[in-house]
Amino acid sequence: MDKINELFNLWKERATGDPDLINELNFIENDENAKSEAFYKDLEFGTAGLRGIIGAGTNRLNIYTIGKASQGLASYVNSITDNGSIAIAYDSRIKSDVFAIRSAEVFAANGIKVYIYKELMPTPMLSYAVRALKCDAGIVITASHNPAKYNGYKAYDNTGCQLCPEAAEYVYNIMEKVDAFDGVKSIDFEDGLKSGIIEYISDDTYNSYIEKVYEQSIAKDIDYSTVSIIYSPLNGTGNKPVRTILDKIGLKNLTVVKSQELPDGNFPTVPYPNPEIHEAFNEALKVAENVDADLLIATDPDCDRVGIAVKTNGEFKLLSGNDVGVIMLNYILSRRKELGTLPQKPLAVKTIVTTELIKKICKKYNCELKEVLTGFKFIGEQITALAEKGEEERYVLGFEESYGYLIGTHARDKDAVVASMLICEMCAYYKTKGKTLCDVLDDIYREFGYYFCVQKSFTFEGQSGLKKISSIMSNLRNNPPKTISDINIKNFKDFEKSVSLNLIDNSSESIDLPRSNVLGFYLSDGSSVIVRPSGTEPKIKLYIGAIGETDASCREKLKNLLDSGMELLGV
Repeated sequence: MDKINELFNLWKERATGDPDLINELNFIENDENAKSEAFYKDLEFGTAGLRGIIGAGTNRLNIYTIGKASQGLASYVNSITDNGSIAIAYDSRIKSDVFAIRSAEVFAANGIKVYIYKELMPTPMLSYAVRALKCDAGIVITASHNPAKYNGYKAYDNTGCQLCPEAAEYVYNIMEKVDAFDGVKSIDFEDGLKSGIIEYISDDTYNSYIEKVYEQSIAKDIDYSTVSIIYSPLNGTGNKPVRTILDKIGLKNLTVVKSQELPDGNFPTVPYPNPEIHEAFNEALKVAENVDADLLIATDPDCDRVGIAVKTNGEFKLLSGNDVGVIMLNYILSRRKELGTLPQKPLAVKTIVTTELIKKICKKYNCELKEVLTGFKFIGEQITALAEKGEEERYVLGFEESYGYLIGTHARDKDAVVASMLICEMCAYYKTKGKTLCDVLDDIYREFGYYFCVQKSFTFEGQSGLKKISSIMSNLRNNPPKTISDINIKNFKDFEKSVSLNLIDNSSESIDLPRSNVLGFYLSDGSSVIVRPSGTEPKIKLYIGAIGETDASCREKLKNLLDSGMELLGV
């Protein structure tokens, strides 16, 4: 505790730039556990940037840890170019605007031109701005769908993708050497605006983004007059751009959930603002009691994820990220083939934890499928690689099971604005055929077989939590099971060691993907169990994929595999 108390005393003396930090430090002064959690380590900067609890301390997100990260990123930009530039966006979370301004002040002091949105904007609009403004990097202040006590700092390179591991390591190494109080350069934000080194991003960039999204509509002659949608921005950034694009495609019967319409970083109506959970739709369901809607849509605070609930048999059914992605890819490929707009060699991208059903759909339409590690930056890298070969038009869809989709190449990150547009288009199109999106999903299952998936997350907070997660992964890696739920494991893949072991014939082969702390168990019947610690949260995640010939048999298998998977983790 000596080191922790030393740091605490230093912060009490020097962390005077934010009254909230002064109050918090006074509050925890006699709480040894609280001090330990706040100071036992530094927040780590990785490919997903920073994410942490807002508050005082080296292991918390505040103007000082934000300053260190920005100093590190500024040093990186200055190491690769002269007269560099950076774009900045921020969401509705607590202190997002404060952290965005702090970052701008640091970048400007390091001689880097800053373009900053003058109001909160979605993450995909940051990715778009980086490329549209020809910036060398970009950041967005957000903690995505985490609880209100969190915020974060996502960093992007000049392609609009999140930083590669090498760049992230460079930034982290600089951060480790920078003194939070004396080593961070800074100028006054208003002075930066006056001198021109800080500049607000113009409405032209916003408008051009909306046009690029609109271009991704598959068919622009669809009749939306009979479709009714209820939309919730979950108190985040989606309110303006999602409503703008839905109006542009001709959707007039749109009802916005008033209690979740305006920005509010406390997210008072939900336990946490994640469109993956049922609670995110509780307010929309109340609205649906008085509005005859076909569909409920919710976007997370930085509007890169979208979830939906479909009215079927008089009730609303929440679809999973895999469900929506499957419907989306099937719609894009079938409709574009019908309309003659499908490229000769279409290409789709999915992550390794996303449903295997995608492979069947791709095979039907002769669509090449690329599989990448979890993290949308890897999907973005595939688009960049296509662009470098002059084959950008081949890309049709990239998606991950955690409700992230990108149609089009205007961004290099998941985009809930364009996804919301296409979801409404699909709803309207299939309604003319007398079908709901649930009916369409059932049709796909009947054609290709039943593929049901579930993801469970288990949270382990603090120092003890990190050790627990590490212990679980180490045990599974060194003592992999031979069976799961009485089904033989055919392949055991250790993505950190880049090796795939065939447990039937004891052969092995390398995995042609970057190393990642992920373990995959692929069963003899085609089902799978994948274990992965989160890169941004104190969680370990369990991904189950079951395959069956009928709805009932597949659901039973999914339940058994989940029970066995939880047993493996000891949770």
